[in-house]
Amino acid sequence: MLTLQAHAKLNLTLEVLGRRPDGYHETASIMQTLTLADTITIEPSDCLEVTCSEPSLEGENNLAWKAADLLRRETGTARGARISIDKNIPVSAGLGGGSSDAAATLVGLNTLWDLEMPHDSLRLLAAGIGSDVPFLVEGGTAIALGRGERVRTLPTAPLPWFVLAFPATSRQDKTAFMYRSITEENFTRGGLTRKLEARIRNKGDIPPQFLFNAFDMVARDVEPDVDRCWSDMHAAGAREIHVSGSGPTVYAAIERKEIATAVHLVMEKIKGWPTIVTRAWPDVGPG
Repeated sequence: MLTLQAHAKLNLTLEVLGRRPDGYHETASIMQTLTLADTITIEPSDCLEVTCSEPSLEGENNLAWKAADLLRRETGTARGARISIDKNIPVSAGLGGGSSDAAATLVGLNTLWDLEMPHDSLRLLAAGIGSDVPFLVEGGTAIALGRGERVRTLPTAPLPWFVLAFPATSRQDKTAFMYRSITEENFTRGGLTRKLEARIRNKGDIPPQFLFNAFDMVARDVEPDVDRCWSDMHAAGAREIHVSGSGPTVYAAIERKEIATAVHLVMEKIKGWPTIVTRAWPDVGPG
């Protein structure tokens, strides 16, 4: 039996460069995994099955099942597995929870089934599952380009604390809807991402004002709860506020733990938003 942690991710930057001929959007993003994580347990089995602490996510529609099925078909193995997912990452939140479960499943089954595939090969498979999955095969800090399939690992960066708040969304096609809602006014050329990449490679600090997300204003416009949550977080004392991915998670980068804790308590106890305080994974701390 194997037990793995499937870490959530934040987009420290997320720039949309334009629409591609295939209908998708070209993006540039600095991505970072967090201590917030689902727990994946994988055991040998004669069949392939996925169970989950969120019953609606069980079975063949789960990205972890799709990852396992793809790996089995691509390698020709006839072996099975029982994959159990204990969810801690909110669903459809812009934190890559399902993608991280799929990535951890690829890594775990690679070991359980004695496939000995290098991570580069797993990333190639991962690109066929979802845009965030290639990055999440290893996690850490990385720049992701294209649809997310071109990943370059970066040095571990000294990052602040993060307060995450979770507005609800009932949209079934949330990501597709958000990309349909973005306009050319929100497009950039990738310069903000390259600037942050250079700073990380040169071992510089990461001031919160370097963070950016093209969906910040889009999410506030089309999701009233995101706008209310954002305003409440600002009232609670946070200043560098963004969404992760295409939302709806709203996060604030805060340098000191005690301030992050205070913002979290105001958001949860007074404003009524589910929130957590988390850090980068792996973490070298500030400075």
